[in-house]
Amino acid sequence: MLDGRYRVDALIAVGGMATVYRALDTRLDRVVALKVMHPELAADASFVERFIREARSVARLSHPNVVGVFDQGAEGAYVYLAMEYVPGCTLRDVLRERGALTPRAALDVLEPVLAALGAAHRAGFVHRDMKPENVLIGDDGRVKVADFGLVKAVDTVTDTTGAVLGTVSYLAPEQIERDDEADARVDVYACGVVLYEMLTGGRPHSGDSPAQVLYRHLNEDVPPPSEAVPHLGPELDRLVATATARAAGDRPADAVALLALAQGARAALDDAALDAVPPAALEGDRSIAEDRTSVIPRLATPAGPAEDDGVQRTSVLTAPPPEPPAPPRRRGVNRRGLAALVAVLLVLCVGAGVWYISSGQFTRVPPLLAKTEDEARQRLADAGLRVGGVDKAYSDTADRGTVTKTDPATGERVRGNDSVRLTVSLGPRKVTVPRVEGTALDKARARLRDAGLAPGMVTRAFSESVAKGEVIRTDPAAGTERRGGSAVALVVSKGAPVEVPDLAGSSVEEATEELKEAGLKVRTADERIFSEHEKGAVAAQSPKPGAELAEGAEVELTLSKGPDLVEVPDVTGESEEAARKTLEDAGFRVDVSRWFFGDTVWYQSVDGGDTAPRGSEISIRVR
Repeated sequence: MLDGRYRVDALIAVGGMATVYRALDTRLDRVVALKVMHPELAADASFVERFIREARSVARLSHPNVVGVFDQGAEGAYVYLAMEYVPGCTLRDVLRERGALTPRAALDVLEPVLAALGAAHRAGFVHRDMKPENVLIGDDGRVKVADFGLVKAVDTVTDTTGAVLGTVSYLAPEQIERDDEADARVDVYACGVVLYEMLTGGRPHSGDSPAQVLYRHLNEDVPPPSEAVPHLGPELDRLVATATARAAGDRPADAVALLALAQGARAALDDAALDAVPPAALEGDRSIAEDRTSVIPRLATPAGPAEDDGVQRTSVLTAPPPEPPAPPRRRGVNRRGLAALVAVLLVLCVGAGVWYISSGQFTRVPPLLAKTEDEARQRLADAGLRVGGVDKAYSDTADRGTVTKTDPATGERVRGNDSVRLTVSLGPRKVTVPRVEGTALDKARARLRDAGLAPGMVTRAFSESVAKGEVIRTDPAAGTERRGGSAVALVVSKGAPVEVPDLAGSSVEEATEELKEAGLKVRTADERIFSEHEKGAVAAQSPKPGAELAEGAEVELTLSKGPDLVEVPDVTGESEEAARKTLEDAGFRVDVSRWFFGDTVWYQSVDGGDTAPRGSEISIRVR
C-alpha cells in the first residue's frame, strides 16, 4: 500500500525517471497507473517541486487522447503520480512487431497524437519528449499520449547516460542548441520523425554514438520516406519534410497546424496508396541503409607501382639507340642499363607487395541482412567470398529464411576468398502456453519462464473453487501457441468472497464480533456523525452492506453521535408551499396529505417548538 490508498499490484515499466506500477485506488475502487519517482531523484527538492508543479498543470489538461493525471502525493522517499491506466501497448511495441505501418495505419496513429498535442499547445504546454514509447495504444484501439509536461522536470537532471540518450533521435535542432527556447515546434519536429519511422520502420538519422545522431539533426535534412519505401506518395514526403524542417520557422506553428496538413495528405491519397503494405524486403533495405552510414567508403585505388613503371619502361625502351660505341664504352652502358632495369623492377615488386599486404588482399563484407540465403550466397560469391557455414536461429522480427546476422559483420574488412558465416531466421519461435491453473503464483511464473514465455500482468478475482493465491486462468488460455517471449497475463484467486453484513445500529462490540466471524478485520473511524441511531452505535460502514470482499479485508465503521435534534418550526395556518419550504430549510423531509380542497396547513405531526432529528420526516395535512 502506498500513502494508505494505492495497492500496488504489478510492475509495468522502469524508466530513467520513475517506475510505473499498476495499482488499485482503494478509495475510489479503480485501477490506476502509479508512477513513482526514483528515490535518488526525490532527494532533490527543486526537482520534486518542478515535478509536482508540472503534474498539477497537466492534471487540468482534459482531452480524450491525453493520459489523465488523477492524483499526486508523497510517502517518505516516494513521490508519485496516480494516472489513468491504459491497458494495451506502446507504439514502440507495434513497430518492433510490424517493422513499418501502412500509410493509413500511420495516419490513424499520428492524427490523435496531433490532436492531443494541439490541445496541449493551445493550453501553453510543450511535451518536448515525443517518441513511440510515449504513445499508448489501448486494447480498444484508442491512442493516448503519455508524460505530458513531466519532461520539463527531467531537464534538471544532468545524467547523460539516462533518458536523454534514449530520445536523441527525436530532438529538434533548436532543442539541441538552446533547449530553454524550445516551443511547440519541437513537438512538431518529433512527430515528423515518428511519422517517418512508422512509414519506413527505421529512424532517419543514425550513428555509432548519440553525438553523431545529434550532429546529423543539426546538419542534415530528414530524407524523404519514399527513398526507403519507393511506393509512398509524394504527399507523405512533403508532410515529413514540412514537419522536420531544420529551421523552426519553416515548420507548422503547432500540432493543430500539422494536423490540418496530415488530414490534407490523407485526403489526397487514394485507398490503394493508403493501404499499400510495406514491401517484404523493407527490413533488409533499412539494414542496408544503416550499414552504409556506418561503413567508411572505400578510397579510390591510386595508380600502383606497375603503372608508374610502365611509363618509365616505355620511355626507356623507346629511347633512340646510341651510335655504335667502343667495346669498353658499350659494356659500361649495358651494365648501367641493367642496373636501372633491376632497380625499377625491384621498386615495382616492393610497391606491389606493400599494396597487396595493406589493401589488395582485402575486401568488405557486403550488406546481407534480410536477404534470403540464396541471395546472400550470390552476393558473397560476387564479392569473391565464401559461405563459411549457416546457423539457424529463431527471430521475432525477421522473415523465415532471411539472414539476421553475419560473422564478420557487414562492412568489416576481410581477406579475399575468405569465408563469412551466416545466421538465417527460423521465423518467430512458437511456444505453447502451459497449464498452470490451480498452481501457486510463484510456481506458475516459473513454469511460464521455463516454457519460454514472460509472466505478465496479474489481476485478482474471487473464486469459489480455486484456493486463495492460486491461478484461476491465463490469458491467452493454456494450449494456445504464442511467440516466444510473449507475456501471459495471470488471474489469481482471492479465495471465496465474503459478503459484508449490515451493521447499522449495532454496538461496536456486536459489529466487531460479527465481522471477525465472517473473516474480516475492523477499523473504527476517528470521526463520528449524527444519525438516527443512538450515540455510540454504528451509523455507517465502508464498504456498504452486501459488498464482496476477500477474506482478511478491512471494514471501516463510523459511529453515531446520536440524532441531531432540531427545533421544529410551527407551520400551521401557512400555505402548503410556504410550509414545505420552511420545514425543508430547517433540515426536515416533508410528507403532505390533502383533506378536501384547499391550501392551508391545519396539522403537523410534530408540534412547533418541539425537537426532532435532523433529516427526519414531518407530516402536514392541508385543507
